[in-house]
Amino acid sequence: MASAQLNLTRNIVAIIGNVIALCLFLSPAPTFIQIVKKKSTEEYSPIPYLATLINCLVWVLYGLPMVCPDNTPVLTINGTGIIIEVVFITIFFVFCGCQKQRLVIAAVLAAETVFVAVLTALVFTLQHTTKERSLSVGIICCVFNVMMYASPLSVMKMVIKTKSVEFMPFWLSLAAFLNAGVWTVYALMPFDPFIAIPNGIGCVFGLAQLILYASYFQSTA
Repeated sequence: MASAQLNLTRNIVAIIGNVIALCLFLSPAPTFIQIVKKKSTEEYSPIPYLATLINCLVWVLYGLPMVCPDNTPVLTINGTGIIIEVVFITIFFVFCGCQKQRLVIAAVLAAETVFVAVLTALVFTLQHTTKERSLSVGIICCVFNVMMYASPLSVMKMVIKTKSVEFMPFWLSLAAFLNAGVWTVYALMPFDPFIAIPNGIGCVFGLAQLILYASYFQSTA
């Protein structure tokens, strides 16, 4: 009975996590609408979107039943995230207006694709149990998940320097904080260190962004 209740609670948290994660992935949409209207990326950085893409790619691998069973919510939301990030990065690539930046974006995308392809091939050829696969892929997921949550650090530095939050979207910061919090709770039922650790760190980064936003919002307005 207790196990059934735990599974039900876990499923409910997973649904909430999927909704919030979807909001996180879509939160930059107003920014990209402005980019399309102005036909310029201005001072926005592609780093958060490139970091989110590689994060989604490795988490899709982790969520596969052959790697880590019973993690369908992780698979579905990150698969959706890949589609969304590809759209955002494509828009950024078209309107960035700087050939050097376009080359950097293309190079990073190529590197991410090759990395995930090689990782997938190695995992399925050299490791033959879900325990082995979930361990190796889980460690890599931890690294990239922390990178995703830490990717706005460059923007946070700009906020402190300029005393303006113009290029640090509030909804992106809020969604990142809530997303990290919900997935941390999900990872405790039962405990999954590969989900809990990076999302716990993500809570700290998200909270730092919100504090920074509150500190400099008035000066921007």
